[in-house]
Amino acid sequence: MAVGRLALGGGMDLRCLVGVLLCRRWLRSRDPALLAERFRTPGSGGESHSDLAIFIGIKVCGLAFIYVPALDVRFGWTPRLPLWSEVCGAILLLGGSFPFFRAFTDNIFASPLVRIQSERGQHVIDTGVYGFVRHPMYLGASLVFVGGALLLGSISGLLLALAMVGLLVVRIFGEEKLLARDLRGYKEYLQKVRYRLVPHVW
Repeated sequence: MAVGRLALGGGMDLRCLVGVLLCRRWLRSRDPALLAERFRTPGSGGESHSDLAIFIGIKVCGLAFIYVPALDVRFGWTPRLPLWSEVCGAILLLGGSFPFFRAFTDNIFASPLVRIQSERGQHVIDTGVYGFVRHPMYLGASLVFVGGALLLGSISGLLLALAMVGLLVVRIFGEEKLLARDLRGYKEYLQKVRYRLVPHVW
C-alpha cells in the first residue's frame, strides 16, 4: 500500500508538471502578455513587503508540498488517512481544477503578484468565474491543495495544504484593500459579487 501511494504521489507530480507545461504553452500562443506577467520577478511590481512575504511563504509551502507528502507515505511519518478521504480528495482535486484554469481564460490580468498593472490597462473583470466569487483562482488552488493531500492520504501534506490556504485567505484582505483603493470600479465589484472565496459562505 505504501509503495502504491508513493507511486501515486510521483504520478501526481508528473501530471502537475504536464499540466503546468500545457498551460504555459497555451498562454504563450493565446496571451503572451499574461504569460510574461505570470513570470514577473517578485518584488518588481511595487508589491508591499507584507504581500511579498506571503508570496514567498506560499512558494516555500508549495515546494515542500511536492516532496513532503511522498516522503511521508514512503517512511510513514504520520498515520495514513482512510480510503474515503482519498475518494473525497480526488473529487476536490478535479473540482478545483476548473475554477483555477478557467480564471486564466476569464482574467487577462491574473498575475501571481498583488499589484496594479497600469502598463497593461488593467480593469475590473466581473464575468465568467469572477461573477461567482471574487477570487476563483484561490478557490481552485485551495481545492487542489487539499484534494491532492487527501488523495495521497498524507496528514503532513494536508497540514501544508491548510497552511497555504491560510496564507491565501490572509492575502485576500490585503489584495482587496489595494484593489479597492487603486483600481477603478473595484469598490462597485465588491458590492456586485459578495463572496470572496466560497459561494454563499465567505
